[in-house]
Amino acid sequence: MGLAFGIVAHTSHLSLLMVAGLSFIVYAGSAQFIITSMLLIHDPLSAIFISTFLVNSRMILMSTSLAQYFRHESLIRNVLIGTLVTDETFALAMNKQNKTHGQLSFAWQSAANLVAYLVWGLATLVGAILGGLIANPSRFGFDFALTAMFIGLVYLQLISDKRLGIRLQLFVMGFVALIYYLMIGLMSANFALLVATVAGCLFGMEMKKCQSA
Repeated sequence: MGLAFGIVAHTSHLSLLMVAGLSFIVYAGSAQFIITSMLLIHDPLSAIFISTFLVNSRMILMSTSLAQYFRHESLIRNVLIGTLVTDETFALAMNKQNKTHGQLSFAWQSAANLVAYLVWGLATLVGAILGGLIANPSRFGFDFALTAMFIGLVYLQLISDKRLGIRLQLFVMGFVALIYYLMIGLMSANFALLVATVAGCLFGMEMKKCQSA
């Protein structure tokens, strides 16, 4: 996915310095694709800032969910974990705690976060360098890399979480998709995604209570 972003960024005429800045400072895969497309059509910075926040606002929910496993750690350690958490490392953590009876360590999570951070940054730079060899990234499906990654993450979560069961998880996913479909006609796609995510969390919590009852 990092290679894909680097190639797309190169074909969008972003310099290596800009690619490095986006990857090592912004560090947000999906948001970086959006920022690149918005820069290409010269959208104002205010619109880019707002879009980036909305796309990444899901990290608030992920960090909140992840924090329960590190209540015994200091505030500084929790901030360090939250700063570098991504969709991928969050999914890894959820799969990990399924295998360790709900236990996560600061060392393991920090290592996962740091490796993901470095690999992402270096991969995007390599992709930007290789981008000169590929004139049309979409021809090779690089623009689908983000979607493919999320499909893989969802699949791993479905098969690893034995407590909820596949049927309940698919039911909640269907609910989120329905809410997103209804909301997208009333608000922006990014805000609709945030609303659907929050609604899905609440719905899933209630369904889990009903299942346990």
